[in-house]
Amino acid sequence: MTIGRYLLVGIRVALTVEVRVSRRLPRTRAPLALALGAALAVPLALTPPAAAADAYTVTPLKFTVRAGGRACTVDADLYRPAGVDRDHPAPAVLGTNGFGGSKTDGSTDAIGKAFARRGYVSLVYSGLGFGRSGCLISLDDPDIDGAAASYLVDFLGGTRAADDGTTSDFVTRDAPGDPRVGMIGGSYGGAVQLATAAVDHRLDALVPMITWNDLAYALSPNNAVGSGNVPGAFKWQWTNGFYLIGEGQPLLQPALDPSRINSLSCLHFVTEACRTVHTLNSGSYPADRTAELLAFARRVSPVSYLDRVDTPTLLVQGQADTLFNLNEATATYRALKAGGTPVKMIWQSWGHSGGLTGPAAAGELDLTKGNLETSYVGRRVLAWFDRHLRKRPHIDTGPAFAYHRDWITDPDRTYATTEHLPALSRTLYLSGDGKLVDNRRKVARGSRGYTNGLIPTSHSESSLAGLIGLPDPPPSDTEGTYLDWTTPPLERPLDVVGAPRATLKVVSPKAERTQNSSDAADKLVLFAKLYDVAPDGTRTLVRRLIAPVRVPDVTRSFTVTLPGIVHRYETGHRLRFVIAASDDAYFGNRGIKPVTVVSGPGDTGVLRLPVVGS
Repeated sequence: MTIGRYLLVGIRVALTVEVRVSRRLPRTRAPLALALGAALAVPLALTPPAAAADAYTVTPLKFTVRAGGRACTVDADLYRPAGVDRDHPAPAVLGTNGFGGSKTDGSTDAIGKAFARRGYVSLVYSGLGFGRSGCLISLDDPDIDGAAASYLVDFLGGTRAADDGTTSDFVTRDAPGDPRVGMIGGSYGGAVQLATAAVDHRLDALVPMITWNDLAYALSPNNAVGSGNVPGAFKWQWTNGFYLIGEGQPLLQPALDPSRINSLSCLHFVTEACRTVHTLNSGSYPADRTAELLAFARRVSPVSYLDRVDTPTLLVQGQADTLFNLNEATATYRALKAGGTPVKMIWQSWGHSGGLTGPAAAGELDLTKGNLETSYVGRRVLAWFDRHLRKRPHIDTGPAFAYHRDWITDPDRTYATTEHLPALSRTLYLSGDGKLVDNRRKVARGSRGYTNGLIPTSHSESSLAGLIGLPDPPPSDTEGTYLDWTTPPLERPLDVVGAPRATLKVVSPKAERTQNSSDAADKLVLFAKLYDVAPDGTRTLVRRLIAPVRVPDVTRSFTVTLPGIVHRYETGHRLRFVIAASDDAYFGNRGIKPVTVVSGPGDTGVLRLPVVGS
């Protein structure tokens, strides 16, 4: 399928996405891409079963806020539990939608219902530019989206009224104008929590789920350590799908809101966001434009403002997520921890790319039915809010780190927990004969090479195919366009938990000639990944995750951080490390750039793995 056809399909997705999410939720990869990319505010359709019909009241509200120099209307619903009043206040939960959703989509209004039925005041709203909220899409900018959410915190604190005069005097307060309030949401509704906490320190608890740390990394990843301002490989499928969903938002509303229109060349996003997407799509990255797009993407991302966040944060990230991989949450976790902010992290089974499969996923599926108490993640969320919003210090909020093991079928043992992230503990060497060996002395001398074509020759995923319900073919690599190194069959299971790292040195005379070009697109691009090879030869690309690299300096060795994984290599299976010339989910090399890798005992590539257990 061509890029042009994908873009046309994206417009159709933008116009039909909310209906399709509700109709197709039982499936795995495709509906989760829809639900999370277009309607996800939190991965919990939270309404618990058998609740009384009069457990709460719902009041639609409008707020006029100032954000980004514009007056914006925010469309919200207030859920007030029965019995909560000025004399019997309750803490509050604030939530908003994922990209393309609104306050009325199934996963967003579920926040209000679920927490209201558990005694919390809930305020859910459509994010700026979505649903019937006004203004442009600004990618969770703290100064715009964060400022808008802060107005709603004012309302909960009793210092600001809704447009119709409604006020709130029934939310627990820590001080005058300071409500006891937490936030929860996923994807686009996850990053806005951190953006709000950066500008409003009244927040008491956050639960950001499957969201990003750095949009520059998420949309154009360069996994070379220390790559600085060298952009990576453009993730064109995901990015253009979301871009078209965003541009179509005003068309979904019955009346045109002038505050939601920017210009003909940039209909519904802030100008900087459009320029970033247009530059990425151009395939040309001169230094001045590159600096501009990276600076904007990072300025609106948590990576640039986490030092201003001091709100206790429970991060939940998905292991099946090619949009925002586990490295994003890990970076946020480490930054918050280094700054002294209370933080814990859970790696759940599913994300934007699926993951709700197998018998062990039953507990995770309970979340979509609203049963927080019957799932591990749900119980952790409830404990986090009970501890920080109801001020119950005896509540155990769990360990610092937990991860889902899909090879264990007992739901009571699916999650492993620890107080520390696993370290790189196993070293393997890239031998000249294509073997992956555990001792440098076993490295054979040799050299092997590959070359890229003018069209992509490797496939990892088709995110847009999933969005429109088309089958996604299995991952593949064309002979002569990649190199691989493979271990012998394993004598015992090998559990990898975290982000592997590979140090490589390649020889590419054509890439070296363009090394000092003023256009970063002339630099060499390659794609690193891990396969699991079964005894019968069947290859599985682990979670369909790959590490695009635009090599900063082809004349020197470089280190690649692969996406984090949680994966068991069973006894008899083999681990295979691959570098490929291209991938059809990304923009790759400009021109033909043959690559050779030379190995010898004293000078060879190294793969380091974070291995747990024995």
